[in-house]
Amino acid sequence: MAPLKAVAVLSGTSNVSGVIHFQQEGEGTTVTGKVQGLTPGKHGFHVHALGDTTNGCLSTGPHFNPNNKEHGAPEDTIRHAGDLGNITAGEDGVAEVSLQDLQIPLTGVNSIIGRAVVVHADPDDLGKGGHELSKSTGNAGGRLACGVIGFQAAS
Repeated sequence: MAPLKAVAVLSGTSNVSGVIHFQQEGEGTTVTGKVQGLTPGKHGFHVHALGDTTNGCLSTGPHFNPNNKEHGAPEDTIRHAGDLGNITAGEDGVAEVSLQDLQIPLTGVNSIIGRAVVVHADPDDLGKGGHELSKSTGNAGGRLACGVIGFQAAS
């Protein structure tokens, strides 16, 4: 069976934009893409619960968290399914995205199809920063850009 593919086109109120691709083969999902217009450094990168962009990225809701856990790093046992850590932009403001994750399937009850990808202004402290928002959002700051995740046509 051919792998399932999805895509999210990111835009926001700033000049941040990008395209993120998802490909599910077997148990895991590979996430690749590019985000440009960022300030150099780390930026929180998450799947949010809602694919609603009627109020920009603010209406995408909280991090996707079907198992009702605390925020954490992608490699942590206790984490939101949507916690994908950070992406890092170079001096040119471009972040290349390449990761694999077992908690963001494109099918089934916990599918991320119809949800949103959000790029944040600040680094995600991965739930370990001691800030009051660490265990819910990673204290990753404002939402720079987002895009709804939708199935991609087979190529």
